[in-house]
Amino acid sequence: MSDIVERLIDTFGKSCVLTPEEASTRVASHWKQSGGLNCLALLLPETTEDVSKMLQICHEFHQPVVPHGGLTNVVGAADTHPNEIALSLERMNQVEQIDVVNKTVTVQAGVILQQLQDNVATHGQLFSLDLGAKGSCMIGGNIASNAGGLQALRYGVMRNLVLGLEVVLADGTVVSSLNKLMKNNAGYDLKQLFIGSEGTLGIITRAVLKLEERPKTRNTAFIAVDSFEKANDLLLAAKASLKNGLTSFELLWQDYYQLMTSKPSLFSPPLPQTYPFYVLLESLGYDAEKDKTQFEEFLEHCLITELIDDAAMAQAKKELDWFWGIRENVEFIFSIHRPVFLFDISLAISDMDAYIKTIRSELQSVWPDVHLYVFGHMGDGNLHLFVSCGEDDQPTKHRIEELLYKPLQPIGGSITGEHGIGLEKKPWLYLSRTSEEIALMRTIKKALDPRGILNPGKLLPE
Repeated sequence: MSDIVERLIDTFGKSCVLTPEEASTRVASHWKQSGGLNCLALLLPETTEDVSKMLQICHEFHQPVVPHGGLTNVVGAADTHPNEIALSLERMNQVEQIDVVNKTVTVQAGVILQQLQDNVATHGQLFSLDLGAKGSCMIGGNIASNAGGLQALRYGVMRNLVLGLEVVLADGTVVSSLNKLMKNNAGYDLKQLFIGSEGTLGIITRAVLKLEERPKTRNTAFIAVDSFEKANDLLLAAKASLKNGLTSFELLWQDYYQLMTSKPSLFSPPLPQTYPFYVLLESLGYDAEKDKTQFEEFLEHCLITELIDDAAMAQAKKELDWFWGIRENVEFIFSIHRPVFLFDISLAISDMDAYIKTIRSELQSVWPDVHLYVFGHMGDGNLHLFVSCGEDDQPTKHRIEELLYKPLQPIGGSITGEHGIGLEKKPWLYLSRTSEEIALMRTIKKALDPRGILNPGKLLPE
């Protein structure tokens, strides 16, 4: 056993420090499912003070530390090597305070997103971050990756939902800035440094988050349109008609819709599979009769004016689960195709159609039988792409990344809308950030983590 592991066990006890053998029985990633965790030790702190003391010891030993949340990251941001210590926030899982009057909730970083949503719902409140991994992802990881999700069109991404943070720096220093104010212009907004930093600058231990009054109505429809232009016109019309009620505007290309509504999928198609585009539209509100009437009249008007070709409105929870299951059950793709490379890109809505047509053509010119599935959050400019060409080697992966990422640079797009950089995307960071920006990122990293022990090798190119 190494000296640092013995030191950690002596300080915190065996229940808080798992050996490599004990850690190996745990999953390394809920997404990749590539075997057990392989690390020097797994630390399980129960308090911010534990995290602080653990990092003090690791800093003294120049020991690399990889923060772990729910392990749902898809870009390798939580990948851990045998010489690295993993630090999981899973035991720091308390919702500390729900303030209904001021619309805030104070939580520990290990709280699971679904549990937070359920907890605040009992107080008539909504925490608006919503994504497919909500049953296992943790709030600290959501913040560290600046998660987006299904309701960002209305409520914004995680960065918009964080009021204050408590963070432990690499040397164990605790920076507690648990601000609860909507407006606080007193100097640098330090929390912004850590949101989206992927655990490279500090370990988030607690947070103050914004709440909303829980909506009382939910109106949802699957809609078919015959062109991308009409999908964009529909988005503009929905914003004008449904106003602040418009919460989700998910666009599905035909290939994805057909796959997700054909056997052996468990979901049948609510609309015929013959249309080029489908929209999953949702509006949340507070007046049941008024909101439903407004939603139905909007759909009727769109049908009469031929803005849309067909629509199916969810009338019960069973249909809601059906509609959203078609959009969210992305794991189904992996049961049909292997290997699959997944991407989350961000670009202007006006560039989406031409971009997808271009990369589809480029992919087919190299792999004639390639499968490209496209869907995503059209309303906030974020698309998800799944590519399967039958090959699974590094040159193939690099070639696909090149075909998808390089066209984004001249149109001002981003190689990631919500998944982050991690290990997978750092060679391409230069396409979305200037050399000056990357240099400043390195300066910040050096200032906050001079020994480079926090999540080394992630996010920043060598």
